[in-house]
Amino acid sequence: MDRQSVLRVREVSASYRKNKVLDKVSFEVQPGTLTAIVGPNGAGKSTLLKVLLELHPKLEGTVSFFGATYARAKTRVGYVPQRGSVDWDFPTDALDVVLMGLYGKIGWLRWPRRKHREMAMEALDKMGMADYAKRQISQLSGGQQQRVFLARALVQEADLYMLDEPLAGVDAATERAIMDMLKTLKNAGKTVMVVHHDLQTVEDYFDHVLLLNRTVIAHGPTESTFTGQHIGRTYGGSLRWLGVKSG
Repeated sequence: MDRQSVLRVREVSASYRKNKVLDKVSFEVQPGTLTAIVGPNGAGKSTLLKVLLELHPKLEGTVSFFGATYARAKTRVGYVPQRGSVDWDFPTDALDVVLMGLYGKIGWLRWPRRKHREMAMEALDKMGMADYAKRQISQLSGGQQQRVFLARALVQEADLYMLDEPLAGVDAATERAIMDMLKTLKNAGKTVMVVHHDLQTVEDYFDHVLLLNRTVIAHGPTESTFTGQHIGRTYGGSLRWLGVKSG
């Protein structure tokens, strides 16, 4: 292989509340790709990200990031969790949320310096949220909260970004802002993986797709992988109404 994989997953299985949700999942992700992870509800998409990031235990299998363990590659990986998993009533403002993304570099017990605040403000500005820096996170709309969370990931200056349903429940302007930023990251040579729920936009938004239903049904370039046959195998017979292509 000429280029080192950003992520290599081999035979990974995991369970959730005694149900097996991932069964011998294997795939590799190459640098500079923008990948959608799609599959029906309960397919294990969010659990997959959590297992890769060691937020949920795996039963078996191996995972390597940039040829190393997650512990060694941690600072090169940015993660944006599902909005519903965050306690938005926590008393903190948007700037502090973004600064949390820098604690890997600063250290939890050290006070952020001026340069760190400037970096955080720059990340907020890129997401159109600089004017809301001092606004309590609980007072922001869902789309604004998601932009702040993406700014927190941006400030880490990671090489691999993993996002869990960043477009769920956001307005059209936020969806555009997020996708523009993810494409900018990809064009800068970064690698992006996104748990995504809207099959209608997969072809427009992503150059690679991973179809998951407890195991990998198909993975590769969107053009050749996102076919009616693979989609049908992933979702079963529930997709006839969607009018997705049958190639």
